[in-house]
Amino acid sequence: MNSVGVFIHPQAIVASTAIGTGTRIWAFAHICQGAVIGINCNLGDGCYIEGGSRIGNNVTIKNGVMIWEGITIADAAFIGPAVIFTNDRRPRSPRFELVRQRYASKDWLSLTHIGRGAALGANATIGPGVTIGEFAMIGAGAVVTSNVPAYTLVYGNPARPHGYVCACGHRLKFVNGQTTCSNCCLQYRMTPEGVITGG
Repeated sequence: MNSVGVFIHPQAIVASTAIGTGTRIWAFAHICQGAVIGINCNLGDGCYIEGGSRIGNNVTIKNGVMIWEGITIADAAFIGPAVIFTNDRRPRSPRFELVRQRYASKDWLSLTHIGRGAALGANATIGPGVTIGEFAMIGAGAVVTSNVPAYTLVYGNPARPHGYVCACGHRLKFVNGQTTCSNCCLQYRMTPEGVITGG
């Protein structure tokens, strides 16, 4: 099936109409009604995108990724294979009588934001309510339980900072609070608020 400028594999299930031009959705992906997907995205085999999630422009989502309500992914992010998001800090079955009232509203929902250009490695697990800054890099298999600042490299369980990365993905080494990427020559400086671009 092809709608206006969108490729949808015949074996995908797509209930959302909010899909941008140039986006490609591959086999066995399931895009629920109410999901919003921007232009020029690529969603791999077996992805599940729940209603109430928002995906920006030029985003790559590899095979087997699960994205739930309350997850926002900004432009140009990379979501590696089998990345799992979560959106409830105290999950219980809403059908369980003891907690049914808790799920009568959306107060349980913890919003998660993935910043512009961020990259999440294969099999990473992203905890509920986390913000990952722009161009941050999350190592494969990491379990992210707290916010990750922009341009920061984290990995491990739980994920911990292990340096900084350029927007191009190369490691950064700061000297006296400044650096120039050895690969693309972008300049960065360290401030009390974190890493920012510019000399």
